[in-house]
Amino acid sequence: MPSPSMLSPAAQRPLTVRDALALPPLLAGSPEILAGEAELDRPVRWVHIAEEADTSALLEGGELVLTTGLAFRHSPELTAAFLARFRTAGAAAVVVELVDDDGAPDTAAIDVLRGAAQSVAAAPLILLTRRTRFVQVTEAAHKALMDRQVIRLERARQVHEVFTALGLENAAEADIVRTTAELLGSPVVFEDPAHLVLSYAAVQENPIKLLDEWAERSRFVGYLNHTGFGTGGERWLQTPVGLKGQRWGRLVAPALAAPATDTGDAPGWDFEDALQVLERAGQALTMARMAGRDRRELLFQARAGLVQDLRQASPPSEAEAVARAGALGLSSAAACVPVVARLDVAGREGGTDPSDATAVQLRERAFLDALQDWSRQERQSILAASLRAGSVAILLPLAALELEDSMLHRLAAGARSSGVGCTIGVGKADRSLLRAARGLDDADQVAETAATLGSRNRPFYRFGDVRLRGLLSLLGGDPRVKSFAQAELGPLLEPLDREGLELLAAYLEHAGNMSSLSRARNISRQALYARIRRLEHRLGFPLDNAESRTSLSVALLWHSLHRS
Repeated sequence: MPSPSMLSPAAQRPLTVRDALALPPLLAGSPEILAGEAELDRPVRWVHIAEEADTSALLEGGELVLTTGLAFRHSPELTAAFLARFRTAGAAAVVVELVDDDGAPDTAAIDVLRGAAQSVAAAPLILLTRRTRFVQVTEAAHKALMDRQVIRLERARQVHEVFTALGLENAAEADIVRTTAELLGSPVVFEDPAHLVLSYAAVQENPIKLLDEWAERSRFVGYLNHTGFGTGGERWLQTPVGLKGQRWGRLVAPALAAPATDTGDAPGWDFEDALQVLERAGQALTMARMAGRDRRELLFQARAGLVQDLRQASPPSEAEAVARAGALGLSSAAACVPVVARLDVAGREGGTDPSDATAVQLRERAFLDALQDWSRQERQSILAASLRAGSVAILLPLAALELEDSMLHRLAAGARSSGVGCTIGVGKADRSLLRAARGLDDADQVAETAATLGSRNRPFYRFGDVRLRGLLSLLGGDPRVKSFAQAELGPLLEPLDREGLELLAAYLEHAGNMSSLSRARNISRQALYARIRRLEHRLGFPLDNAESRTSLSVALLWHSLHRS
C-alpha cells in the first residue's frame, strides 16, 4: 500500500494568483498589486490575453487576464469599464502592463489605473511597469497548470490504491480514520448518529482541543447525505457513512471548514482533493461496516480502547482522558466509581462454559447491550467495555459522592435485567478519572473473589464485603502465602488427596463438632473418629487445637481460590 505520508495534498494544490506572480516571466515585469491583495489565493484555471472589454464574453471564470491596456489606458472611464467587465466575467485577476514605446513606465496611464483601482472590488489588479513577454507568461502558467493536473491525476490514483488496499486488508475503522487524516494533513473524527466519537486521529492538533465538548459542537453542524460542508455551526467538511437511507455515522474533518466567501478554495488546502479523500474514506468505512461491524460494535471497540489506554503504565493526561471519555458519552461528574461485573460461569443458573469463547463473547455482548439500553433509559451515562473474557469494566460517573450507593443499586438492577447472571465488584470512587480507571483492577479482584462465595445475596460487593477471602485473593501471588498454604496442606497435596481435603473442609466447617459432622456425612461417630485420626496422622498435628484449625482454614481457603 502506498504510504499516506508520501501523498501530501500540498504538492498538487491549484495554481493561484500568488503562484502565477512568482513565475519568472511575470516577476520580470516588476508586478505591483494595486487592489485585491486579500484575494491572491484565488485559483487560476487558465491564462487569457485581452485588449478589448468585449472579449470578456469569452471568459468562463478563473482566468488570469493579461493586457497592455492600449484601448483604455488614457481614459479613466474606459479603464473602469474594462475592469468591471472582467470582474463580472469571473476573472481570477487582471494584469496590466503599462509601458511606453521606449519600454519605460507610462506614468500618465499608471496614474489612471491607480485611480481606477480604488473602485475595483474582489479580483486582484496587478500593474507591470516593465515590458513583459505575454507569450512566455502564458507558456509558463500553462506548464504549471498541466504539471498540477498530472500531479492531481497521480494523487487520485494513489488515493484509490490506498483505500483499495485498506479494504483488501480488512482494515479496522481506526486504521481508515488515521490514514484519512494523514492523507488530508488534518484532524479527522468518525462519529455515530448520537455524536459519540467512535474513532479519531488528531494529526498535529491537541486531542484535548479536538474532542472538547465534541457532542455539543457537532450537534450544530447539520448532516448531509453527500460529501460537503455541513450547514450551520462551524460548517465542517463531512461525508456520510452508511448505505442510502441508513445513516450509521459521519466522517468529519473539522479543521477544513467552508470558506467565509464564495471566491474559491480556502487558503492552504485543496477543496477538490479533500472531497475526494473524505468521500473514499466514507466508502471504506461503509464497506467495513457491511463486512460485519455494526454501530454498537464500533462504539464498544472505541470504549474498550479508551479503558485499555487509561490502565496503561503511561496513560494519557487527565485532561485528555476526560476529553476522550466525554467524546464517548461519559458526562463530567464530581467523581467516578470503578465497577467490574464478572459474568456467571458454568455451574450457575444461566451460566455458560468458560472454555467456549464464542459463548462467552455472546454473553458479554448481550450484557453490554443491556447496559447501553439501561444507560439510555435512565439518562445516566456510563463507560462500559470488556475488560477480559467474562468480565466487563464500568466507569460510573457520580454527580455527588453521596449518591454512590443509590447509583450502584440502580446499576445492579439494570445488570440483572440483562438476564445474564453476574457478580459486581466495586472499587473506590475517585474525583480523578485516571485513578478511578486504575481502581478497575481492585474492583475486578473483588468481583472475582465474591463470585466464589457460596451465597451471593448482595447486589454488589466492596473489598470489605469479601473479608478474609478478599485478602487472600489479593495476596494470592505472594510466594510467602503460597509456601504457608502448601506447608499446611502438603501431605494432602502431593499426591493430591481429594477425599482428605473434603473431610478436612467439612471438619473445619463444623468447627470440630464431631456429632454435627457425623450427622452431616451420615456416618457413625466411631468411623468418623478413625478417619480424623488418620487425617491428623497425615498432617502431623492434632486438629482439636484452635490455632491449627485457623491455620488450616486459611490454607484451605487459599487453595480453593488458587487451585489453577
